[in-house]
Amino acid sequence: MKHSSSPLSPGTHTITVPHDTAHVEQRYHVAGSGPVCIAHSGGPGIGWEYLRMPALERSLTMVYIEPVGTGASGRLPDPQDYSVTTYARLLHHLVEHLALPEVILLGHSHGGFVAQQYALDHPGRLAAMVLYDTSPVADEQFWSAAVAAMQRFVDRHVDDHPEVAGYVAALTARLDLLDDDGTTAILRKIMPAYLFDYWGREEEFAPARQSLRMYAAPTRGQGTPFDVRDALPGITTPALVLAGRQDFICGPRWAHLLHEAMPAAELSILDDTGHLGHIERPAQFSAAVLAFLRGQGVLGSRQNP
Repeated sequence: MKHSSSPLSPGTHTITVPHDTAHVEQRYHVAGSGPVCIAHSGGPGIGWEYLRMPALERSLTMVYIEPVGTGASGRLPDPQDYSVTTYARLLHHLVEHLALPEVILLGHSHGGFVAQQYALDHPGRLAAMVLYDTSPVADEQFWSAAVAAMQRFVDRHVDDHPEVAGYVAALTARLDLLDDDGTTAILRKIMPAYLFDYWGREEEFAPARQSLRMYAAPTRGQGTPFDVRDALPGITTPALVLAGRQDFICGPRWAHLLHEAMPAAELSILDDTGHLGHIERPAQFSAAVLAFLRGQGVLGSRQNP
């Protein structure tokens, strides 16, 4: 681990943040140069490494959060405390630690829930945000749509890839009853469904599949289903809503809800792309993000594409 007096020096950092009457360690990782963009990974409980974005690091100082409950970050004493509200509060401690007047915030999937909550709680701390393959709601209807989309994926591919027959059961498994190895095994099992053409590019994607990690504790969080649809008109932070057209879980249906309700939102849909556009289409993904940031005046015109 690198230690430095600068909270934005390249490498891995650990800070201690308050939670209720205790404290918890929060790790984060810094890479790249340029305006600061904090990236919050999905899950909850998926290790941060999959979200590494080298193409953006050429133009932005990327600060990758290692969410509490994952990796070498600390664990909450009560697993029921893992919630969007908790993650947004922990995120704010990191923003305060960086001591910048404003930051860019990128949230992927469940990390996009956290980003929306943060924009509602602390709008003055954000220069812009990227809501990447996410949704303003994760209620029963959202999950029913995801299960139906997964079934369609199975129906399309089961003849050539019989192993997908178990994907719906895996998607609906009780992750809160499993340990870290169990949740990781399920994530790796169904990873092809999160990509547009996994088997067509299997040699390229297989190493990423085997490196995925998921941690069980965050899946045990309790609370009402995430739903900020009524509050979206109050999010005035400039936002890029970016989604893969073939994303089975957080695709265009949910992106349009975000775009239509937020007054300062722009929409970008990537064709032939699933839930992991930064891995599947890194050039198109980074071009969309950087063009948006340039348009907002957050990024200089001479930054690398």
